[in-house]
Amino acid sequence: MKIDLCGLIRCSMKCRKKLPAFLVLGFALCWALGPVVGLAKVQVLPETTLLVEGKKVTGQKRLQGHRIVKELLASFERAEAALKKEDVDELMQFYAPAYDYHGLKESDVRRVWGEVFEHYKAVESLHLFSDIKVTQVNNEIRVEVTCTGGLYGTDERTGNRLTLDSWFREVHYLVKEGDAWRFLGNAGEVPAGAPFSSAPHHPLF
Repeated sequence: MKIDLCGLIRCSMKCRKKLPAFLVLGFALCWALGPVVGLAKVQVLPETTLLVEGKKVTGQKRLQGHRIVKELLASFERAEAALKKEDVDELMQFYAPAYDYHGLKESDVRRVWGEVFEHYKAVESLHLFSDIKVTQVNNEIRVEVTCTGGLYGTDERTGNRLTLDSWFREVHYLVKEGDAWRFLGNAGEVPAGAPFSSAPHHPLF
């Protein structure tokens, strides 16, 4: 069965005015993740707009060929590779030293990932970019990436495949450090629940 993932996301964006966001996201991601084999874990949706230096870049071919988009995709793909290896040290290279999400710092994120890998196996994530905005803050180049996605893993005790985290059109902040983009944090509220008891929880990506 072939699933039009991009079509599902477009539909979900239209439906979000009528349905609660978590229901729309659940529908889209459950259908997208279930039967699809070989799905790219990081995708730029066809309708994505890149805003850089006041100019808009649209069209998937132009977006995919843009230097900033290619660098962002490479950074997220390196993080995904570290995720699959359960390599916390390598994964933490994706986070900027100035990382801050409602008071959570680098050390907190390291602990959270350690707990994720302790309780879950075959952890993977999905990232669908719908908007990218490049900004300059002081002397730093930053991007704001609007992303829909999730974090998934298999419970070590039960063997059940679970959604550990999910986000719908959440804004990720990244900063360019050297040759790589690193994660600074997210816009949005701190979720009330957590899939594991002691970890302060948020969309880690």
